[in-house]
Amino acid sequence: MQHLPGNLFILSAPSGAGKSSLIHALLGQHADMQLSVSHTTRAPRPGETDGVHYHFTSVDEFKALIEQGEFLEWAEVFGNYYGTSRRAIEQVLAQGRDVFLDIDWQGARQIKPQVPSVRSIFILPPSVAELERRLNQRGQDSQEVIQKRMQQAKSEISHVVEYDYVLVNDDFQQCLADLQHVVLSHRLTLPKQQQRQQALLTDLLAN
Repeated sequence: MQHLPGNLFILSAPSGAGKSSLIHALLGQHADMQLSVSHTTRAPRPGETDGVHYHFTSVDEFKALIEQGEFLEWAEVFGNYYGTSRRAIEQVLAQGRDVFLDIDWQGARQIKPQVPSVRSIFILPPSVAELERRLNQRGQDSQEVIQKRMQQAKSEISHVVEYDYVLVNDDFQQCLADLQHVVLSHRLTLPKQQQRQQALLTDLLAN
């Protein structure tokens, strides 16, 4: 998969750090980038559409896909399964589009050995207090769930050393600019330019 023209990026963050808002803002500025649509066994939330936000599936169907080797990565989070379709990612990368995977450190660990060219980015909140404020402000979860997410956040952040880039989402626009710089600079690395500019390089080096 590392020889496909598109770029694969992993974005991870504790819930409430603003990762989803950053991804959607970036994609709104670049038509040649897209977010991977994961499979999940959790129930749809209000406003979520099957095939757009997630591919919602049963536990039995998900486990069958695992057995068939259909997932590039998968994990169980808060009692629900999440997975990324290998075939879907390869098809998009083959078109020269960049793909973002909104996954945790468990998924990142599975993908890196399979796709050496992948770049991983971790989004940090500016403080513990701000993270809790954002979780409460969303109004999606009960206090019990929010406290579980706060406990989980510390565990997730402990894996930040496994990532290539670390961004702090204190000022949203600055963090978005930093994210864009990371993504666009990766397009200019030698291996990617050799793929994108193959015809130009051949012409320039011709006798």
